[in-house]
Parts: sequence; C-alpha cells; structure tokens
Amino acid sequence: MTTTGTAASTDAEFVSRATALQPLLREHAPRIDADRKLTDEVIDALADAGLFKLTVPRRFGGHEADMRTLVDVSAELAEADGSTSWVVAVVNTCNWLAAALFPLQAQEEVFGADPDARVTGVFSPTATSRKVEGGWRTTGRWYYNSGAWHSSWAVLGIPLTDEAGEVVDQAMALVPRTDLEMQDVWHVAGMRGTGSNCLMAEDVFVPEHRVVSVPRALAGEVPATHGETGLFRSPLSPLLALGLAGPQVGLGRAALKLVSEKAASKPISYTYYESQVDSVGVQLQIAEAAMKIDTAQLHVHRAAADIDGAAARGGELDVLTRARVRADSGHAIKNVLESINTLLDVHGGGAFADSNPLQRIWRDASTAGRHAVSTPAVGMEIYGKLLLGVEERITPFV
Repeated sequence: MTTTGTAASTDAEFVSRATALQPLLREHAPRIDADRKLTDEVIDALADAGLFKLTVPRRFGGHEADMRTLVDVSAELAEADGSTSWVVAVVNTCNWLAAALFPLQAQEEVFGADPDARVTGVFSPTATSRKVEGGWRTTGRWYYNSGAWHSSWAVLGIPLTDEAGEVVDQAMALVPRTDLEMQDVWHVAGMRGTGSNCLMAEDVFVPEHRVVSVPRALAGEVPATHGETGLFRSPLSPLLALGLAGPQVGLGRAALKLVSEKAASKPISYTYYESQVDSVGVQLQIAEAAMKIDTAQLHVHRAAADIDGAAARGGELDVLTRARVRADSGHAIKNVLESINTLLDVHGGGAFADSNPLQRIWRDASTAGRHAVSTPAVGMEIYGKLLLGVEERITPFV
C-alpha cells in the first residue's frame, strides 16, 4: 500500500497513462492477435509510459509502485487488449522477482546495465543442472515465457543436484536472453499476442549469484537486501497469484461495456423486442454480469491491500491470509469468466464473428483464466483446508 502522498500521486498517474494508451491498443489489437506478438509501436508506447518499470527498484530508474497499481494498470490495458495487459503483468512480476530475490550483483547486471531491461520467466524446473566452479551449468526447455519476444532476461526454474546427481533443491536461475534460444510454439486460441514461447538452454553457465533457492525464497530467505519495508518485502506466493488477476478484471469490464453499448440498437431475434435494453431478461443478465465483475474487482483490491499492507509492515502476512489472497485471485477470475459467459448469452451468436472484439475477449479470458498459478479450484482447496484446520498441504506456493 502506498504510504506517501507523493507516491500516491505517482501511482494514480500510471493508471492514467494506461488509460491513455487504450486507443492505440485497440487499433493494434487485431494485428497483435494475428501476428502472435505485440507490435513495436505498442512496446515503445508502454516503455515510454514507464509501465514495464512499475516493479523495478528506484535506484535503477524504476518506480517501485505497489500491487494495487499493477493490477489497476493491467486492468486498464486489458480493456483495450488482453495480450498487452498480460505481457505487462508478467514482465512486471518477473522484474520484481529479479529485484526482490537476487543479490545486488545480479540486479546490477540486469537493471544497472540496461535501465529498460525486461524479464520473463517460468518456475517449472524442466531442466538438468550440475554444479561447477563458481556456479551451475544447465540444459533445459521452459514453456511458456510470456513476452519472450521482447524480454532481455529470464527467470527459469532449475533443479539443484548433489555430487551424485541427485536433486536436492529447486531454484530460480536468472539468465540473459542472449544465452537462450527461443522456439516459436505459442499457437493457441487466446492471449495469442503474448508470444509465450519456449526458451531453451544448452549447457549454459549460470554464476552462483544468479541462482536462488525457491523453498528459501518462499520462506522469505533471500540473498537480496532491501529496506525493512516496501514493495520488495511483499510476500512471494500471494504476489505471483494476484499478478495475473488484473488482466481478467479489465477483460470483464471491456466485455460488459461492449455488450451494454450494443444492446441499445440490437434486437432480440424471433421476439417482439426491437431493442435488447427493453427486455427484463437482458436487464437481469447485464446486472448479474456487472455484479460479478464488481465482485472480481473487490476481491482483487482486497488481496492487493493485503500484499501492500504486508510490504509496508516488512513482509509479515500470516498463512491464512496468504491462502485467502490466492483464493481471492482465483475467485476473481472465476467471476469474470462467468460474467463473460453471461454477456455472450446476451449478445448472441454474433459474438463469435472474427470481426467482433468480443470473441477475442472471450478467447483471451478463457485462456488466461486457466493459468496454473491462480487456478480457482486450487486456491479454494488451499484456503478451505486451512479454514478447517486440515494439515495436509498440496503446494508450497502459499
């Protein structure tokens, strides 16, 4: 949570900058979707607005905005284009990982060498590694790295092994994109423009200062040094889950606006209604969809307040609240998906025409809403177990 008046004005300004970019994003959205990558014009506009640096330390020219700002910026961008919003959300999340977890030497290599550095990443340790003098050598393939086309570094999951080759730990490795090959595999129904491609390493050396243990990071034990409070004291797992909910809220708002505006001139076929707005059935459905989107936004904002409050206190957030943040994130996504389905029912078959932006919103939300980090059912199970006092844990990411 922002704690100073000056910072509060700055955070609001970033949301306004995102809103101001909506006309450009709407113009480029069809090309982004068709080409499966953000256009250079959009990338440049986002960079000029400072929206890739929301979570970069101020000492490197970043803004250190809070989570509320990140989700609100993501939502504003998603009202115009889901893929753009998703890339901004993921890059800012991965930039935060690089800044919050890795020691200053690694941060200098990323952000000190390039103030406009952008980090992508995948946690899954789909690689092999072996200890060598001064670090690790790793080989692997990581699916799917959103923003891979336009990122200069990647945070990648790797297993850590002992002398016998047995896996003894899981880590995140910070690797420059110049050490990685990219395979264009992102051929999907939705969020097509995120360019979430496969990154590949072949016997790449990663120095020790660019390797961080995941279990220790989840416990708050990281080599990075920061002040007692602030953005980089935010709890890791809740931040990861919530970071992907902002785009969903924006997609829901975009769908509601589109369907509501069309309702004034759109008849209901095979009825006497010349306009959808005259139908009580449509009125009820629009109200239901709006309430679900409001519900999503309220849960996202509550979760952001929990994370920002913890950061302001120095990273303290009890396990039940961390679980609730994950449940909040999934519940928000679930409500947006349900609201969009209702809005599709109202709009009818025309919603699925290639020329109708609503079909892209539906594809984007449906794809993004299934990301493993914020799956609604998993979040609810984690939260429910804790509420009931069940000791079994299904994931360390709480």
